[in-house]
Amino acid sequence: MNNTTIEYADFAEYDRRQRAIERHLLAAFLGGLAVGLLGMFVAGLDTAWIGQVYDPYAYLALSLAVGASASGFGWALLTTFLAAVSTLVAAMGASALRGQDTFQIIGGSAAGLNWTLALLVALGLLAYGTRRDDAWGDVAAGAVGAALIADVVDRSTPGFIGSERSFWPGPALVIGLLSVVLVFLLRRSARGRVRALAASALFAGLFTVGLAAFVAGWIPLEV
Repeated sequence: MNNTTIEYADFAEYDRRQRAIERHLLAAFLGGLAVGLLGMFVAGLDTAWIGQVYDPYAYLALSLAVGASASGFGWALLTTFLAAVSTLVAAMGASALRGQDTFQIIGGSAAGLNWTLALLVALGLLAYGTRRDDAWGDVAAGAVGAALIADVVDRSTPGFIGSERSFWPGPALVIGLLSVVLVFLLRRSARGRVRALAASALFAGLFTVGLAAFVAGWIPLEV
């Protein structure tokens, strides 16, 4: 009788886990569709800073939320990719129906679209890694913040690849501050927060130096 009770409890727990995974998959798909469709409408607004904040940071926020709430690494990879693809398909499909350039909605170009997709999936996996309570979780949280800060630096620095004059100072300061707050919130202990912020500053600094060297021609790469 006791064995039967234990087996039933195990089965019930397994069933709850499976249902949670199904709901997570559905939420990732529907969330991607909603964010993508809304991005199409935001892109048509006359207020430039709204579009600058929404693209790509709304997509990145969705990826972070999906990855952090996944039940495993494999599920984080699958659901983040599903959310990213549904976002891109919804935005591009809606823009095509309106006769707009599909690359105008997300990424700005074909290369930008591919980079956005890769970044969304990578951030989702890093977000899942932040659930760890060890040093690797601190590194993952720092990498998340560094990716956001590096994008802010690229868009707000004249002469860099993604430079946008109107992105500085308003949107840049808002996103930069929120990135620091996000890293702070992803860690539970004071020590973990310090290590995550230090890792974020280190990674962002290395990216900035590398990008500056590439723009100056010190790194001979063709794009």
